[in-house]
Amino acid sequence: MKEFEDKFSELQADMISICMEYVEDRADKVYVYAACEQGIIASKFYYLINNKYVKAHKVNDAWEDERYDVSPTRQGMVLNIINEDIEKIEELCKEYGRDMPTEMKMIYDVKSGGFQAQYNYDLVHTDDNTKTPKAFADEWFEEIKNNNL
Repeated sequence: MKEFEDKFSELQADMISICMEYVEDRADKVYVYAACEQGIIASKFYYLINNKYVKAHKVNDAWEDERYDVSPTRQGMVLNIINEDIEKIEELCKEYGRDMPTEMKMIYDVKSGGFQAQYNYDLVHTDDNTKTPKAFADEWFEEIKNNNL
């Protein structure tokens, strides 16, 4: 049991780590949305920086003088690593006979080192004919902003 939990946690930590690297470790909170459902893998990441909630391509808006590389290429590199980690979690769940979450919502509080994760095992995206996984991720981001999570 412990081995599964450890590997699962390591993969989640890797997702947070690559998001921290994207902002050179200068964020108050990191939010990662990960979805894996019926062969579709999707992810998005967000931040709380200087009391501003920002999407990955808007991190420069949280600073007066910083200019991070927020190019689509660089964002894509982060998303590729997160998506690879989601695939590894899926393989891990299969290997240990565990259910794979269809949705993972992770929050890392940089100052306290606290980590929270919500897991959903029900079909989310497949049962919705209009919304994409990215739309669900953006809805979660709005919820984060509105509730100051």
